[in-house]
Amino acid sequence: MPADERDKQERHSGHEDRAAVSSRAAPVAGLLFASDARPGIDGLRTLSQRGRAFSLSHEDASGGWAEILCDGLTFDCCGLAPAKAGEVRGGMQLIGLPRDFAASTLAQVTLAPGPHLAGSGNLQPVVRILSGLVMALARMPGVRAVIWLPAQIAMRPEWFVEAVGIWLKGGPFPALALTGLVRADGGIASRGLAYFTGQEFILSGKDGKPGEGDLRVAIRLVDWLVAHGRVDAPREVTLVGFGPVWVEPDSRNSLKARVL
Repeated sequence: MPADERDKQERHSGHEDRAAVSSRAAPVAGLLFASDARPGIDGLRTLSQRGRAFSLSHEDASGGWAEILCDGLTFDCCGLAPAKAGEVRGGMQLIGLPRDFAASTLAQVTLAPGPHLAGSGNLQPVVRILSGLVMALARMPGVRAVIWLPAQIAMRPEWFVEAVGIWLKGGPFPALALTGLVRADGGIASRGLAYFTGQEFILSGKDGKPGEGDLRVAIRLVDWLVAHGRVDAPREVTLVGFGPVWVEPDSRNSLKARVL
């Protein structure tokens, strides 16, 4: 092949690689490893062959990237060794982990919906498949924590596997694994619910303050909102086992909720 033609093809290939990188969706889940325990392509391939829950459809070993095929959908896995690991943000809620768990000292491998899922990554069928994939990857040696990035929650791998496994078998939505609930002024605030519904909420108790049992109400409200979607007008919602809750939009992206 003439040198000028080879250079042209290499430039074209590089352009396609850059375009592929720029088209990748934001990561949704992460797996944390000690810096010397982060897997590479070979480790991912070994797990795929052993469990057969997924397969690798494309890969770039030096770039630390693999396209994973799972139940007919593809997901981008980035940050594999020896490439640069994904950055870990601070301020995460910890579940099932020690209070002194230092996530920022660990190396992150991330998962994101593939380009063909653009605009659909937050649909429940896609989230269910992605969650099942994370469950499979969480069994890799050396995984220290699972992160659900829209909610900024870091969880013990076994805790994530149990909570999501119940949901995938027909149980309730794992509100404390795929969304966060944190104390806020005047109530309990959701974090990461907007990934599913486009809205977050603040729930207050009957007297305007969070009550002792309101966390359980908030968990059930998350389940209801994920099942029913956006709330664009004030309404009363009856939560099975807890009774009525008043829900109304506070802005386009937020809700106020109050136990009645």
